Amino acid sequence: MSDIRTADAMTIRRDDPDDVVARLEEDIIFGRLAPGARLTEDALMSAYGTSRHFVRQALVEAERRGIVRREKNVGATVRSYSAEEVRQIYEVREMLTRQAALMIPLPAPPSLIDELTGLQRQYCAKADLQDLRGIHEANDALHVALFAACGNPYLVRSLQHYMNLTLPMRAKNLADREGLAQSRRQHELMIELLKGRDSWALAQLCVDHMQFSKKDYLARIAGEEAERQGADS
Repeated sequence: MSDIRTADAMTIRRDDPDDVVARLEEDIIFGRLAPGARLTEDALMSAYGTSRHFVRQALVEAERRGIVRREKNVGATVRSYSAEEVRQIYEVREMLTRQAALMIPLPAPPSLIDELTGLQRQYCAKADLQDLRGIHEANDALHVALFAACGNPYLVRSLQHYMNLTLPMRAKNLADREGLAQSRRQHELMIELLKGRDSWALAQLCVDHMQFSKKDYLARIAGEEAERQGADS
C-alpha cells in the first residue's frame, strides 16, 4: 500500500463514500495498486483517511465494476486477468459496440455532433495536460454519449459495464503518446462518419478503436509470463 498517496494529499471528505470509491478506482486503474495486490481495510482507512464503513462500501462498488475481487478467507485483492479472460471480455465488448454503432441513425442530428465535438475538445485539453483522470472521464463521456444515440438504454448500460471491466486494461495507455494521438484521430473520424450514412464504416472504426489497448495489455501479460518462466528456469 506504500504507493497510495496520503490522505492529506488526497483531501478526501470522511463523509463522502463516492470520494473513497473514486480514489480507490484511480489507484487501481493507474497502476498505483498492482494486479493481485491485497486490499486490507486498515491500510485503506489509513491511506484514505476515512472510516471502515466507507472503505467497505468502496470495495463493494469496486467489485461491482470488476476491478476488485473479494473471496472468502482471502479478502479483497486487485483483480488480475488472464490472457483468455481479456480476449473473452473484449469479444463481448466488441459485439456490443458494433451493434450499438449500427443502430445509430445516420446522418446524426447536429445536436449530437455538437455534443461530441465539445467532449472531444475536453478530451484533447486533458490529454495536452496529461491529466489521466480527466482523460479517462472525458473519453468515457464521449463514448457513452455516442452509443446513447443507438436508442437502447439497456444496450448502453451493458456497454458501460464492459467499459468498466476493461478499465485496468486500457488505463496505462492514457499516458501513452502514440495511443493518445491515435485515439484523438479516431474520435475525430467517428464524428465525421456520423455526418454521413456509412453505418458499417462507423461500426468498424468503433471496434478498431479499442484494439490498441487490448493488444498492449495482452503483450504485457505475455511479457510477465516470460519473466516468470525465466525466473523459474
